[in-house]
Formats: sequence, C-alpha cells, structure tokens
Amino acid sequence: MRKLKLTQEEREMMRGIERDEFVPITGKELKDVADAIAARKKDITLTIRVNSRDINRIKKIANRKRIPYQSYISEAIHRIAEAA
Repeated sequence: MRKLKLTQEEREMMRGIERDEFVPITGKELKDVADAIAARKKDITLTIRVNSRDINRIKKIANRKRIPYQSYISEAIHRIAEAA
C-alpha cells in the first residue's frame, strides 16, 4: 500500500484526530454549518476593469495572506455586502 505524502497542515489535523481533539457535530449545529457553506457558495462571475496599480497592490496583500487574490477580492466584496 502506498503511503500518502501529507502537508504540514494535514499532519497537524491527523495528530488532532488521533488525540480526539475533534468532536463530531449533529443536529442543529450540522444544519447551521451546511447553511453557512451554502450561503457562501459563489454562483456568479464578475468581470470588471481595474487600475493595474490597484490590482498589483491587492495581489501583494493577498500573497502576504497566502490566499489567491481573487479570493481576497471576493471576501472584500462579501464584507461590503454584509455591512450594507
């Protein structure tokens, strides 16, 4: 049987599972999580023109946070929409 090569994050998760640090959820908690995931589903594509200097700054910020810049922009739009 081949042994899978895990990332550092995956190894930490496995150690947590082995130490029973994760607790299964059921009922209302499970429904709340499922609803939250469904609410965050991205179902529209948006095409916009932006200043190249702005997008380069956004890419640098997202890179420091180690997330794709599109995700960073999407989260910013979500925060604005939720605040409205």
